[in-house]
Amino acid sequence: MSDEMKIVSDILKLSTRNFTEEDKEKLAKAYRLACYAHEGMFRESGEPFLSHPLEVCKILASMNVDIETLIAALLHDAVEDSQGRVKLEDIEKMFGKQVARIVDGVTKVSRINAPVDSADSILKLETIQKMLFAMAEDIRVIVVKLADRLHNMRTIDFVKDEQKKIYKAKETLEIYAPIAHKLGIYTIKWELEDLSFKTLNRNEYNRIKMLVAERRKEREQRINEYVKTLKEALRQSGIEAHVEGRFKHYYSIWQKLNQKGKEFDEIYDLFGIRAIVNDVVTCYSVLGIVHSLWKPLPGRIKDYIASPKSNGYRSLHTTVITGYGEPLEVQIRDWEMHAEAEYGLIAHWIYKEQINVKTMQKWVTQLLEWRKELTKNLTGLEELKKELEIDEVFVFTPKGEVKHLPRGATPIDFAYAVHTEIGHRFGGAKVNGRLVPIDYELKNGDIVEIIVNKSGRPSLDWLKYAKSPRTKAKIRKFFREQLQSELVERGKDVLRRISKQFAKPIEEILKTPEMKKYLQSQGIDETEFFSRIGEGTIGPKELVRLLSPLAEESERKVSKRSKSKARIGADVEIDGLKNIEIHLAKCCGPVPGDDIVGVVSRKGITIHTASCKNVKDVDPEKVFNARWNGQTQNRYQTTLRVEFRDKAEIGKLVQALESKGASVVRAELVSTRWNYSVASLTVMVTDTNQLDEARQILENNPVVVRVERGKSS
Repeated sequence: MSDEMKIVSDILKLSTRNFTEEDKEKLAKAYRLACYAHEGMFRESGEPFLSHPLEVCKILASMNVDIETLIAALLHDAVEDSQGRVKLEDIEKMFGKQVARIVDGVTKVSRINAPVDSADSILKLETIQKMLFAMAEDIRVIVVKLADRLHNMRTIDFVKDEQKKIYKAKETLEIYAPIAHKLGIYTIKWELEDLSFKTLNRNEYNRIKMLVAERRKEREQRINEYVKTLKEALRQSGIEAHVEGRFKHYYSIWQKLNQKGKEFDEIYDLFGIRAIVNDVVTCYSVLGIVHSLWKPLPGRIKDYIASPKSNGYRSLHTTVITGYGEPLEVQIRDWEMHAEAEYGLIAHWIYKEQINVKTMQKWVTQLLEWRKELTKNLTGLEELKKELEIDEVFVFTPKGEVKHLPRGATPIDFAYAVHTEIGHRFGGAKVNGRLVPIDYELKNGDIVEIIVNKSGRPSLDWLKYAKSPRTKAKIRKFFREQLQSELVERGKDVLRRISKQFAKPIEEILKTPEMKKYLQSQGIDETEFFSRIGEGTIGPKELVRLLSPLAEESERKVSKRSKSKARIGADVEIDGLKNIEIHLAKCCGPVPGDDIVGVVSRKGITIHTASCKNVKDVDPEKVFNARWNGQTQNRYQTTLRVEFRDKAEIGKLVQALESKGASVVRAELVSTRWNYSVASLTVMVTDTNQLDEARQILENNPVVVRVERGKSS
């Protein structure tokens, strides 16, 4: 056997999986690539750098992970540390997309710098959030990263830079150990905590170690006695079980001494025993036998089988008083629960040798719930909380592949994320087994199945429902390639409508030096220009900007417009646009002092209040920033909706306004019922201050119930 195959064989012997000859060849191939990637490189210990990925691979083999994870473990530093000799594309070509995705995810996580010297929980939350996003696509990313960190912590004493050593230990304790805890990978979590504790506080570590060692012999004798007693009782009951002793880890002992102010002798759960059986029902039988051997402490029985912990941990816990008068914690679980307790979600590899859709849903949901839990703990930081809101959703194909899409994504986004051709032939979608409309907003954890219409093709209407820029780009590309003539005609129609505002036909516009210069700067001809307008790449907003300088001088335009429209144009500034027809929206009746926007319409630019409900659903490509120039003395028309008692009072309300100098141009009784009426009063004001005065006059009248801005007539 060659040295190469012996190394591979030694790694695979650590696993209980049955690997094929093909698996062994793949791992050998990965080993050769790792040798090439790290040739001539050494760790601070003096060992070849290759020893690190080999040890990471061994840690993972002992956790029974799959062959793809073992290959990724050998290559997890190959892209980052090979100075360009190995690229991600090389790994994908040699070992497939899954391995490449894991390596890429580990690389991304490794680049995230944790703010360990900061007490700012926001920064730590941001760090964890970045890590969660990098991991969410494949659970194996974090498994490899945790094993990577575990080996680095095992060898941290070789790091010469004291500051770097402390940073790594803090990062491990504050970021990586909590992640391992939340995912239920306790076997790694405990060792990470103890190794970090040893680095950060060696004196306390040695003190705890000494305290435990002083009584370890006596405690081990007791533990062996308890194990023997329980084993015998189970044998007599015909129950097959593995019974073992367990000792508390140094860091958790130190936490109890410091956080709870206890003395060492007061910590009763320094050790315990664990019974592992073959099925759930037997767990409860063993609980009864334990209580027949030793007296249970009231309130110390915990059924995590019926009610698992948030990270999925399941087990029965009971604390009993032994014949020596000391408390003893006993844990009871079956083998699958034991694997989950040691390795968390990755235990599914051990028992099912696959990660199915439900497991992946659980994984992603757990990440998102944890993030939500972290955010809840932040107080007085509402704005920052909003900034930290996740702007992606994680959804699944029926086969369990994760797709992350922008928040608000719809089934059409998902279809194009799976494959462009699937998107082009989108015929509908099922979410969690139920048909949904095209505008359904996907939620975290949804399982999405696309119904393919073999004879289907995209619709331009899909652009209204697509959230992802990639989806929109793919739809537009289709129409650009397949429907060029249709897009050109559509573009001409759009340009023709907008050009009417400038009193120039499109034929003249295209001949102007300004337009020729624009087309040249974009590297396009007239046909492509029309095509881009038709598909929406060049929107109405950009067209208005482009055409505005081509309009005739404002003095000549005034003669063709009413004086009132000229007056409005003088009072409103729209992102520097000049010589363009401006109208006030009747729906909201904007007046100086209102926040306003300009919307491209067939008439030109229509000014709305920024809060107008009719603007909310308008394509952003049609909306301009606008503002009053602050110099106007003109009067503008707007409407007040007045609710009041006794319709006969409407005349008095108008008189009250006019007596204070307000101008009412129209008063209309909109509705009346019993002794309750609604009137629409159209008033002329110079700005919002004068409008507020008019409202105040009305609100001070005892018959008036409510006054609000209404629809202009």
